[in-house]
Amino acid sequence: MNFIEKFQTFIILIAVGIGLLLGQFSFFEEHADSFIIPFLLFMLYGLFLTIPLKGLKNAFKNIKFLSTDVILNFLWTPLFAWGLGAIFLSEHPALWLGFILLLVTPCTDWYLIFTSIAKGNISLSTSVLPVNLILQVILLPIYILIFSGTIETVGVSTILESVVLVLLVPFILASLTRNFLKKRQEILEKKIIPLFASSQMLFLCLAIVAMFASQGSYLLSNLEVIWLMLIPLSLFYMINFILAQTVGKVFKYNYEDTVSLSMTIIARNSPISLGIVLTAFPGQPLIALALIIGPLIELPVLALATQGLLRIRGKNKEQ
Repeated sequence: MNFIEKFQTFIILIAVGIGLLLGQFSFFEEHADSFIIPFLLFMLYGLFLTIPLKGLKNAFKNIKFLSTDVILNFLWTPLFAWGLGAIFLSEHPALWLGFILLLVTPCTDWYLIFTSIAKGNISLSTSVLPVNLILQVILLPIYILIFSGTIETVGVSTILESVVLVLLVPFILASLTRNFLKKRQEILEKKIIPLFASSQMLFLCLAIVAMFASQGSYLLSNLEVIWLMLIPLSLFYMINFILAQTVGKVFKYNYEDTVSLSMTIIARNSPISLGIVLTAFPGQPLIALALIIGPLIELPVLALATQGLLRIRGKNKEQ
């Protein structure tokens, strides 16, 4: 892990602090929201550019693992997230919706790092990455329509506009870039992709700074949401970890494949949800706050899960 990956949690916290500080000045508070979407567009363009979609067909070589991944990530997890929110967050509808949108998007980046540390099957995890990305882009608007209808009301046209602007535009631009540089793979692989891969965190942090600057005074009066989300998030991680181990035993996965399944259904990908939320729910900063809090809790959890998996590996070797 490079410096940014190691200290991602602290970098995001610093961005939050800077945003709250700038939000105390009326000039920044009034104009910061106009910078949120441009920063997110750059971030998501970089994300889509670095995803190896050409490896999509590799996912279908292991149908059993792929079907398990899809069922757990896109059927079980949305229902489980809604249920946890109904129990712990029903009195806070905006936070409940943000909690769901955080959990319905599987991670497409740092889960590979933790899979590697835990000695999991990297090639298997990488093969399902494009499937997870494409399905979450397709299904996220549907989840918003379903869950916002019972939690927060938002117009269908607003959601469609958000999807087109925040997801399809950077996705199409990334695809066009790859096609345009098809004959110049060396430039693409060695210069352009590394540049955007390393700048994703910068643009995400700039978007967070802008969001917190525009809504700073409101968010400072709602810091209790961190504690409200702690219990349901912890339960999500623990139960999904146990579920992955159980499924691995039922389907007789080896240790490496079980690690890949564990990380795939635990790690989440809040930046994509954040992009839609900031455009579809501009007047609901608590929804966005739930998506920002998530990674702050998730990184320590992934580190603990990694250590737990390594202990399981050690016990398996002893037997």
